[in-house]
Amino acid sequence: MRGFTFRLATLLRLREAARDERRSELAEAYRIDDLLERQADGLAEEMGRLRVQCRMAAGPGPVDVDRLVEAHRYELALRAHEQRVARQREAVAGEIGRRQQALVEANREVRVLEKLRDRQARRYRTEQDRREIKQLDEVAVQRAAREVAP
Repeated sequence: MRGFTFRLATLLRLREAARDERRSELAEAYRIDDLLERQADGLAEEMGRLRVQCRMAAGPGPVDVDRLVEAHRYELALRAHEQRVARQREAVAGEIGRRQQALVEANREVRVLEKLRDRQARRYRTEQDRREIKQLDEVAVQRAAREVAP
């Protein structure tokens, strides 16, 4: 006798593949966010170094105006870059939210099919057990009939 086969196994595999794809998409968004965060941290460190250099250049003694003007321009460029990175992180945060929701939905679709498969497998096993008990009962009745017959 053949065992239980889930008729929607192919659909379950497709949904599992889709769920795995959603997971990798979410992981990619997290990697991008991490990269942007490290970039923002690097820009903040660079901004701190620039401020230290400006304080030293504007300290006591002769002031190098050209160096201060150049440092101010560089600071403006760093701030613009920081703003771009911040906007990119906001966009990525929105994308992470969308991808998380897609993963939740894909997980739900897989769970629905898994529950259906488990319920059908339980039903199949129950039916198999019932048939086996019926066969054993028939064998017992036949034996009893043979023992009673002269």
